[in-house]
Formats: sequence, structure tokens, C-alpha cells
Amino acid sequence: MADIALHILLFLFLAAFLAGFIDSIAGGGGMITIPAMLIAGIPPLETLGTNKLQALFGSGSATLAYARAGHVRLREQMPMAVLSALGSAFGALLATVVPGDLLKAILPFLLVAIAVFFGLKPNIGDVDKHRRMGVFLFTATIVPLIGFYDGVFGPGTGSFFMLAFVTLAGFGVLKATAHTKLLNFGSNVGAFAVFLAYGVVLWKVGLVMGIGQFLGAQAGSRVAMKNGARIIKPLLVITSIALAIRLMADPGHPLRVWLGW
Repeated sequence: MADIALHILLFLFLAAFLAGFIDSIAGGGGMITIPAMLIAGIPPLETLGTNKLQALFGSGSATLAYARAGHVRLREQMPMAVLSALGSAFGALLATVVPGDLLKAILPFLLVAIAVFFGLKPNIGDVDKHRRMGVFLFTATIVPLIGFYDGVFGPGTGSFFMLAFVTLAGFGVLKATAHTKLLNFGSNVGAFAVFLAYGVVLWKVGLVMGIGQFLGAQAGSRVAMKNGARIIKPLLVITSIALAIRLMADPGHPLRVWLGW
């Protein structure tokens, strides 16, 4: 596509900063950056590929911030990140044969369910609880499965990782958030590698937005570490509901098409 004007790049930078801030705390940044790129006139396939490039900066930035503060041990959690990347790569490769309409149709209901779970469960805090699934089984099944989803479709990936860490791994909210960012970084790497191979990454746009993502994620992760579950829980609930509304508001959403809305 033609060279992008400076004011459009500034708009995308600001959108990426906001997305990085929110995503580092509760996930859902893609629901800001993807519409922003489409509004800027970037074709859908290039939008998906470029989104993964700029998302690497946000998830990587947040991961480093949480790791420096001791909330995640990168070396110990690397197998999870690798499996998340592999799952995402397979998801991206198989995106054309997976029933995307079905995913789009059920995702809003899943996000609302996650919002209700975190909103109504009062004993979810920053203290770890009883683990319901062993480390090996969690790493070998849940992690690549959510990574696969991120490669196929993407929106809500952070919320799904958060839910899995809290309910199955027994993590407190802050620890779950920190580990979610690491695995989201892994899934971004996997999908980005596939999109890069297909040549659908706009480097100039992706790098400008990546800087915005990096700065936003640094700010957001600091807010999360300072306030813990007090800020993470409500923002996760709000973000999940906003994602559901945003998806349902799309005129092309399968349910609206099927129901003739």
C-alpha cells in the first residue's frame, strides 16, 4: 500500500499505547489496534500480520517488567512459552480451514462468562490457591490450546490465559497476569513467524505501533503491580464485556447475519 501519512502513524501510535496499557493489565489490546489499523485503511490480512509484530513489543515489554519485579521466572516458564508459540503457529497455519464464523459467534458469550466469573467470585485475590491441574498436564494441554486459538482468531486470548491460571493452576491474580503476558508473547511470536513467511507484515507501521505498545505496557504493568487484584479484576471484567460488545456490534458478526439484525 502507499506510504502512510504522518498523522495516521501518530493515530496508530496512540492507539497502540492505549492497547499496550490495557493489555498489560487485563488483555484485549487487539480490539483497539486491529480496528485502528482497519480505520487507517490497512487491508485485513496485513492488519493481522502487522498486529502480531506490534503486539510482540507490548507483551514482551510487560513480560520484562513483571520478570524484573520477580513475578515470573523466565527460565522456568520457557517451556510454556515455547508450547504457546507452537500452538499459535499451527493456529495461524490452519486459520483458513478452521470454522472462524463459529469462533466469532461463541466468543462474546465466553467473554461475558469470564467477566461474570471474575466479577462475582469475591475470594480471587493476589494469593495463590489450590492447584487443580499438574504443571506438566497444564503445560502440555491448556497452554498450546489457548496458543492455537490466538493463532486462529486471537481476541480474548489474555482473558483465557488468565482464567486458566486462576482456576486450574491456582495462581493469584497478579501472578496470573504476569504469566499471561509471557505466554501471550510466545503466542505472538508463533503467529508472527507464519505471517512473516507469507509477507503480510508492514514493518514501518508495526515498528511505530510497537514503540507505543512498549511504552503503554511499561506503564500498565507498573499500575498492575502497584494495585494488584484491586485494579486487575475490575479492568478484566470491563475489558471482557467491552470485547463482547465490540464483537457483537460488528455488522458482519455471524449471529447478526444469521438472525438478520
